[in-house]
Amino acid sequence: METIAHHALMALTILAMAGSLFGALALVLKRRAIGKALMRVHGEFTTNLALMLFNVVLLAPLFAMPEGFIRNHIAVMPAMMAFWSNSYDVIVVAVTVLVSDFVVYWRHRAEHHPMLWPIHATHHADTALHWLSVQRKHPLSKLFSVLIDVWILFLIGFPEWAIATAGVLRSWWAFFIHADVPWTLGLLGKVMISPAAHRLHHIRDEALMGANYGNTVTLWDRLFGTYRDPAPHLNCETGIAEGTRGFLGELGRPFERRYWKRESTPLEPKRDAAA
Repeated sequence: METIAHHALMALTILAMAGSLFGALALVLKRRAIGKALMRVHGEFTTNLALMLFNVVLLAPLFAMPEGFIRNHIAVMPAMMAFWSNSYDVIVVAVTVLVSDFVVYWRHRAEHHPMLWPIHATHHADTALHWLSVQRKHPLSKLFSVLIDVWILFLIGFPEWAIATAGVLRSWWAFFIHADVPWTLGLLGKVMISPAAHRLHHIRDEALMGANYGNTVTLWDRLFGTYRDPAPHLNCETGIAEGTRGFLGELGRPFERRYWKRESTPLEPKRDAAA
């Protein structure tokens, strides 16, 4: 019970902080249209909140088990640990973020493969993208990310404080890029994934869905040919053909027969000169 209470307090703290920040942003940007905006996101916000609490509170102790096993059983070379301990903290955090984003990039691309798409489709189901859409994750997808995202960081010998710091930075950036703002971030958007770039990843167009896999930086998308300029697609429609679901519907989504009978799923965007 103490573990559940701890994770519940953590979840409520995150919600309070993020809700205050992005709520204030919405008030400033939407002004008189704030009422319509709230009505538009209400249903999906409720679903996302339920999924977040289910994953972060009830299932967090289960998710912690594989992460703890990975941490305790990865054989780290002493030389790597010594190298990072003798480096500047800022450099260690920056490299940790870059390597973490590299791992997340490939894990995210893998989730667009037909075998994993059923557990990832939940994340793409929001038709009214907003800051809490980042928490719209099926528990199986959440578990998959726990298994994949940290083991390379421990293997390379990054200190736990750097992994935790990078995780916090990436988490807050993830909230930001899901926000309902058409921002490309100008020159900064050439380096960092912007809200507009990530909205394009959620576009309801299977020919384009899948571009801009990165969470934080555009580097890996550019290197591996999956970056697309979001400027022509600002405020694009989001969602998937199968439609959105409520909480219980999203929990059952991966087991729907349609996902195992489909001949095609959104994998990679078609390559062209704009990629």
